[in-house]
Amino acid sequence: MVASAAFADTPGIDRREVRQHERIAQGARSGELTRGEARRLRAGQRHVRRMERRAKADGVVTPRERARITRAQNHQSRTIRRLKHNGRTRV
Repeated sequence: MVASAAFADTPGIDRREVRQHERIAQGARSGELTRGEARRLRAGQRHVRRMERRAKADGVVTPRERARITRAQNHQSRTIRRLKHNGRTRV
């Protein structure tokens, strides 16, 4: 049982999730993100977390599942950057 738990560890994915959450929070605080943009980004983060939870459910995160989660995080990261720099600000 212990060995399979090691396969389900996703420290890189988890760290990236925390950093992306911090980027969203900072953008919302600074006004770089509108409320709607921040809401949309938080929904995207929830989607990635659900993907990760499903992948871990059987105790093993396969390389294919890990790649899929990474692609979703890449997409989320690009979206965060695009929305933070689109010139719209919270009023």
